[in-house]
Amino acid sequence: MGDSMAQGFKNGGIYRTDLSFPALIARSMGLHDEFQQPSFSAQAGIPINIEILVRGLAEKYGNELTAGNTISAARDLYRTLSRIKSYWEGQLKSLQSDQASPFHNQSIWGLSISDTMLMTERYCRDRITNFRAGYSVFNVLPDNAMYTTARLVLNPSFNPALENRTMIDNIHLLSEDGGIENLIVCIGHNNIVGAVTRMSIIMSQESDVHTIYENRTCTVFQPEHFKRELYKLYHRISKLNVKQVFVPTIPYVTIPPAIRGVNDDKTCKGSTYFDYYTRFWIWDDDFDPGKHPHLTKDQAIFLDQVVDQYNEVIRRLAYEFDFCVVPVHKYVAAAARRRMGNREIQPYPSEFLNALKNNPKTGYLMNDRGWPKISTDYLRLDATTGLIDRGGIFSLDGLHPSTIGYGLIANIFRKSMIKRGVEFRHPFDWGFIIENETLITDPPPLLHNLRLLLRFLAMDGQERVTFLGKSVLQLLLESFSPKPKV
Repeated sequence: MGDSMAQGFKNGGIYRTDLSFPALIARSMGLHDEFQQPSFSAQAGIPINIEILVRGLAEKYGNELTAGNTISAARDLYRTLSRIKSYWEGQLKSLQSDQASPFHNQSIWGLSISDTMLMTERYCRDRITNFRAGYSVFNVLPDNAMYTTARLVLNPSFNPALENRTMIDNIHLLSEDGGIENLIVCIGHNNIVGAVTRMSIIMSQESDVHTIYENRTCTVFQPEHFKRELYKLYHRISKLNVKQVFVPTIPYVTIPPAIRGVNDDKTCKGSTYFDYYTRFWIWDDDFDPGKHPHLTKDQAIFLDQVVDQYNEVIRRLAYEFDFCVVPVHKYVAAAARRRMGNREIQPYPSEFLNALKNNPKTGYLMNDRGWPKISTDYLRLDATTGLIDRGGIFSLDGLHPSTIGYGLIANIFRKSMIKRGVEFRHPFDWGFIIENETLITDPPPLLHNLRLLLRFLAMDGQERVTFLGKSVLQLLLESFSPKPKV
């Protein structure tokens, strides 16, 4: 159970749930076929799939967006997004499925801790029906995409008898049906990620505690409020018929390339923090703190300190309830290239490095010292060779892991689970994971001019096309967290 991290969200949407890290763990257990999870493969996912959009543009316009084809490309992009929007808003066919029992993966992107105990399918249906966006004509993403996703996870058959069940209610039902051997509770990221997606730090008030998604006004939960919500969830889980519970620590929200570090002198000097953090589609020499949204160095340090406090809460409550803590944050920090992480942690298992080296499509990513070029940077191609130069751990939305990133997370969980006596039938299949990360094995050629591509998707400067309405990338980031009422 959890949020986008456990659901397998990447490239701007939920698409291949079979590549989520829980699904990869189930695959190693030999239980992949038995592990039930919803499908969002229609229209390449919800709300969008940036990789599919980029590949579609490349098929028609080749390896370059130019002044001569930008308008035509924007029209094609708009038509594609309109079709995706119509599908997920139920205009083309019913989204209802015949899944009667709860899915084993009860994860929903965008949810914070309290939402797992409060949000129901009926609530989501009411929001979709009664609160349609007034700017729908220009909004190129599906209206209420998170609520649509939640309905298809919580009550996919739209059965009126099940419409008031929450995520924790569904976990309770699964635990009553023979018990749960291993439960992953991956939640808490959305209690702070809004500060990054909104470029605004608004601390939680008492009215935000244990309050449904839409009624919260904060982007960052105070650690004490975080503790109260997490304790309530852990307490409810502790009463269920669950043998073992695994809870991950939260990585620093300043590491994902969704925000780009920029220094005053526009250099990448060796320091833990940058002077500013702005949108990932704004290049260093374009950045103007008086014009562009940003966080300051002090704000970034503050957010990391809050995450440190969250992780201390997770560790203490896990000890109290005898849950197993999975140290995800340490490995993510160790893989961060543009900042000084904990270099005592080796983030890449040897089996992964060998699979990367032995795959003819990715062998070049290993240097002479046996260290991979992949990193936490935004994916970049060498302009001359068209090969990967850096990145690969995070997907094209800049916030969520790639398939390789999810594989690394799954491996961290697997190690912790083995220590707790969990049995795995098969070795971890790194070959399968690498082959299914098409951003690495077959990078879209349009990425070779990343600056122009991102400006096109962000509709920044000369690439702005008025009939597309707001920036696709901006709308996408805004959909990852609740909109503060300020």
